[in-house]
Amino acid sequence: MITEDRPHAPNAASPAVTDLELQLLLEAVLRLSGHDFREYAPATLRRRVLERVRSEGAATISGLQERVLHEPGSMERFIDALTFNPSAPFADPAFFAEFLTHVLPRLRTFPHVRVWIAGCGAGDDAYALAALCKEAGFFERIRIYATDASELAAERARAGIVARADLEEIQLRYARSGGKGRVENYLEPDGQQLRYADSLRSRIVFAQHNLATDGSFNEFHLIVVRHVLAKFNRVLVYHAHQVVYESLVRLGFLAMGAKESLRFTPHQKAYDAVPQTLDFYRRIR
Repeated sequence: MITEDRPHAPNAASPAVTDLELQLLLEAVLRLSGHDFREYAPATLRRRVLERVRSEGAATISGLQERVLHEPGSMERFIDALTFNPSAPFADPAFFAEFLTHVLPRLRTFPHVRVWIAGCGAGDDAYALAALCKEAGFFERIRIYATDASELAAERARAGIVARADLEEIQLRYARSGGKGRVENYLEPDGQQLRYADSLRSRIVFAQHNLATDGSFNEFHLIVVRHVLAKFNRVLVYHAHQVVYESLVRLGFLAMGAKESLRFTPHQKAYDAVPQTLDFYRRIR
């Protein structure tokens, strides 16, 4: 009798056993890598761990731990999966339109501007801001730091690969963002795909930095934290906002996503919402 091969699925286990396996896995990852996922939002954490169980071909969370501890590359893939922030070129055009209209004119009052994009994912926000600043004649006065928690994510952002099939949709989002020309001007061929042009990369620094556990590393005039904090619990959100506050110059700007809020954060009263925007706040104290 011939049977079909089926995808390897995690074995069913009691909630108590699953919780214990998860706790042991996270402790092992912390001790070996220094990455602490114990305070991540439980639902998001459990979902992403079980996705890694399936992706690594393990039967249980304990089986995943065996691979993470002993198989080359498995630990880095695990860290990347739990921390990676998905992105797309010019995603949420209203955000970039608000930046051009209400934030960039104020940034021009600074002689030089440093921007930090935390949880940069594939680096799309960094490349988009660089392109828009180039069109606005502000390119030479800006330096963009794009970071993510895993080195794999930083490498992915540094590569800056764009699918040719998405070009038409990207052009639409670019135009709605306030782009003045053709998005192809910022892309160049890379085999069967496209990559962001070197002309944008000269003002961008890509690096590994974990907003959940690491501290401040510079002072910035604009910090972008979009769709990053939703996977943190209150303890990590508190830490992240402390780092952001310490890193943002007075009268600098903070940008967050729709699911992120300043409410109940340690420096809530230190910011004012930027009028006529949904995403931007200004540090006033």
